[in-house]
Amino acid sequence: MSTAAVLTAKDFANELDIRWCPGCGDYSILKQVQTVLPQIGASIENTVFVSGIGCSSRFPYYMNTYGLHTIHGRATAVASGLKASRPDLDVWIISGDGDSMSIGAGHTIHLLRRNLNVNMLVFNNQIYGLTKGQYSPTSEENKVTKSSPMGSIDHPFNPAALALGADASFVARSMDRDPKHLQEMLKRAYNHKGTSFLEIYQNCNIFNDGAFEIFTEKSSKKMQTLFVEQGKPLIFGENNELGIKLDGFKPVVVNLNEGHSIDELWIHDEKDLSKASILVRMFDNPMLEGDHLPRPFGVFYVNERPTYESAFHNQIASAKGKKAELDALIAGKETWTVA
Repeated sequence: MSTAAVLTAKDFANELDIRWCPGCGDYSILKQVQTVLPQIGASIENTVFVSGIGCSSRFPYYMNTYGLHTIHGRATAVASGLKASRPDLDVWIISGDGDSMSIGAGHTIHLLRRNLNVNMLVFNNQIYGLTKGQYSPTSEENKVTKSSPMGSIDHPFNPAALALGADASFVARSMDRDPKHLQEMLKRAYNHKGTSFLEIYQNCNIFNDGAFEIFTEKSSKKMQTLFVEQGKPLIFGENNELGIKLDGFKPVVVNLNEGHSIDELWIHDEKDLSKASILVRMFDNPMLEGDHLPRPFGVFYVNERPTYESAFHNQIASAKGKKAELDALIAGKETWTVA
């Protein structure tokens, strides 16, 4: 009796030269994906990576799986067609903040509302890297770039907030320089039945170096990041001495060493859409201006609802079981007779 070979990360890598700039955060994301795939039981022949255009979109070339390098902003549309026709495949969408939040923004929101069982990874470096450093839809206001020499006047997208607004059934955030957390988020995304939207902060060391340094450096990470976990209080700080409680709908930082109790703190609930909406906007909400709040990472929201492809194939099966006259189909139900 033969047994299936146990795959490793190396089995999901190929021998092509990786053509990203030395030091690019994409290397780490590629490594974590290749590490996670054998752990979740993925097979080479049933896994497909679909990308659009951008530095991130070279990703399928470096995976020893099936892959589609499509056109700008349309990876979500191509992946939707693939998953609808082949629901047995594991489909991953690789996109950047420009690819998914600008020309592909319309496709992104419709993918999320439809809820196909695919995994969407958005590499957010807050810049257009492939085209050499123009500001992107997620660049901060007043960003000085080649296309905005006096500073960008655009208000940026918050990808996680946009995903929640499009009724995404899974929304999470991680970063390239925290391999352990990123691997955990990739597993959570894969195990979700529906469209999983994972925003990944990714450093572009050529055109936007250090954009997320405050969240990755040891000297600042503990004070500037908040890692949320289901059923646990929101705690952060050098020695976990700080926590977040809700004052109505406003998150407030309290010090547990100064008379505040852990029982006062906000307990994270992934099923609570209202609190998830507050959580993803903790850093761009005008009502919170002036308050120092850490940047949240982790799974913000999960909602189990039927997938598009299951309803699609159920409808096809139902249609095949019915007989219909062509004239009746053309006429439809809204017809009338004029006497």
